[in-house]
Amino acid sequence: MSLYTTPLQFGYFFSLLMWLLLLYRGYRQSRLSDHLLGWIMFILAMELQDYTFGFAGINYLWNELNGFPRGVSFLFGPMVYFYFKAQVNRSFSLSRKDLWHAVPYLVYFTYGMFFFVQGPEAVQQNQAASYNMVVSYIMRIALVISFIYYLSQCLKIYHSYRLWSLNQFSNTELIDFKWFRNFLYAMIFWLLFREVMNVMSLFMELDFYQDWWWNLALVAVAFYIGMAGYAQRQPAKIHFDIESQPATFESTEKSPAKDQYSGLADKLTRIMNEERLFLQPELNLQELAQHLQTTPARLSATINQQFGQNFNDYINSLRVEAFIQQYQSNTKQHYTLLALALDSGFNSKATFNRAFKKIKGTSPKDYFQQ
Repeated sequence: MSLYTTPLQFGYFFSLLMWLLLLYRGYRQSRLSDHLLGWIMFILAMELQDYTFGFAGINYLWNELNGFPRGVSFLFGPMVYFYFKAQVNRSFSLSRKDLWHAVPYLVYFTYGMFFFVQGPEAVQQNQAASYNMVVSYIMRIALVISFIYYLSQCLKIYHSYRLWSLNQFSNTELIDFKWFRNFLYAMIFWLLFREVMNVMSLFMELDFYQDWWWNLALVAVAFYIGMAGYAQRQPAKIHFDIESQPATFESTEKSPAKDQYSGLADKLTRIMNEERLFLQPELNLQELAQHLQTTPARLSATINQQFGQNFNDYINSLRVEAFIQQYQSNTKQHYTLLALALDSGFNSKATFNRAFKKIKGTSPKDYFQQ
């Protein structure tokens, strides 16, 4: 145990433990997102494995397994990409067409196994050959391109999902946007840090102790991803498909459909005034559309065009007005602001304060002082 070995060992075994726990929970709850996050943790453990074993004095990987293609970095991008898709869509499942994402890894694995099965002499000859250096650089460049491509796809999913959810849910606390954002930031930080260290090592010939820092950064990332990822919930009602995303909240209707929007808007206003459905904290577009006997796309287009708001802002604006009426009511002056907010359909203080400031441009306290 030392300053160099202890953090890596903790990170390595923690990642493997989270791998098993996530696979188990994914099996018990039939959650593909847990399975995928578990394999992400396994990949992080494999990234830590060489330095963990090396600083511990275990040379098995470089002796008996010398030349074996044990790297799994080419699977990292696809796993993160599929995890994002599964986390925002409970009905998402992998299909045969998704197998092409594994092609770069299969090429890398096949190339390494071709020499490994021939024995140690073939491995050593390949490692000493000049063409192997060229192949290594090509694979390195391909790996960087893979990281950039899949992380950009995840950013696309994140931004599209955020827009979509604002047109689908009145309570976006069900969806933790911060987790997706921080997950991406953590991945980008680690990958950039590692590439910077690789470039520095190329020009400055860093030894293993100097190169140890990017592994320590990976330990920190693994702990965050494991702990925060395991705590994430996946509401069963979320079914976001990025391929069909524009049709979900944008209307493809043309005039004379606007007259129909006007009629639906009147009906929506009447229902809200009479039945006050906005007081339901977890009201969503699908449920409201069913209540109005229309489609979610038509209802979303109606709110967008007739009220100039997305679904989330429209419902929260009604809740804010209900809150103000209750606050000004003589019968409820002894209630706290939080109690009135919860009674108006908000599910938390943070959600209420954020919605109130967005709609009224100021905090509740300053609003009533004015």
